Amino acid sequence: MALVIIRPGMLTTVQDLGRWGWQESGVPVAGPMDTYSHRLANRLVGNPEDAAALEITLIGPEVEASDAATCVVAGAHFEASVGGTAIDTSRPFIVPAGERLRFGARRRGARATLAIRGGIAVPPLMGSRSTSVVSRMGPVKGRQLTAGDVLPIGPPSFTNVACGPPLVLPEGGARLRSIRGPHDGMFAAEALETLFKSRYLVTVHSNRMGYRLEGPSLRHLADADILSDATPIGSLQVPASGQPILLMADRQTTGGYPKIATVITADLPLAGQLAPGDWIEFQACTRDEAVQALRRQETALSGETT
Repeated sequence: MALVIIRPGMLTTVQDLGRWGWQESGVPVAGPMDTYSHRLANRLVGNPEDAAALEITLIGPEVEASDAATCVVAGAHFEASVGGTAIDTSRPFIVPAGERLRFGARRRGARATLAIRGGIAVPPLMGSRSTSVVSRMGPVKGRQLTAGDVLPIGPPSFTNVACGPPLVLPEGGARLRSIRGPHDGMFAAEALETLFKSRYLVTVHSNRMGYRLEGPSLRHLADADILSDATPIGSLQVPASGQPILLMADRQTTGGYPKIATVITADLPLAGQLAPGDWIEFQACTRDEAVQALRRQETALSGETT
């Protein structure tokens, strides 16, 4: 069984949950921008949560199934059709052998996960099937998919697990809870107040590596350079310009700018659904609040009730 890319859309890549464990060697993690929707999509078709799937950005692809394939889409809302008939992609649906799944207009959100029962069975690299376009690592030589690419699908299997609700998608922008630091002491006293009381725009110079934001400047106490250290996803780096950069899935492993705050894990899927032109407001959050938010999200994803 295989999936053939007829039309790739704007940016369609193969992603699993990331190439973890290699950052000390300078290897980026990559993985989905919205991990919640990736995991949910895989659960809905009976795959393990870390199975490889397609991440679709802003403009969706057109794909053809060589054999009947069970699929689902989670994350951003797109119009879609199979064989010319409109479908509800939020529930598992069949793409018959030789038929095409076409994505139409995007209605909300920026990125969707297309999961296929059996998962995309491209060869793993360093334990992952994720694509890092920046470092040219992963399937199809580390590039985005193009017309004519053929992706093998693994043997169909099904694990019946409970599934939670879809991610509540942003509409024009999002408030992202953030923990101060680790380098907040390198900024002027008013910088954190400015960060947590201002609105920033995601600029067109943003990508999977990071969102370059535009808004009130965050002033350093002295030099804007530091000895390079680790760059977790969600870090808010601030270069000499004072305009923050929100580091995302394809971030570099280390960076030489101080990090004034870090978006909490539970809000990273929401950040992953933002597009250029959307706004971000950062909301101060404690570590205890961050842990509780993640616990609630994990409970919701598993379909449990509290």
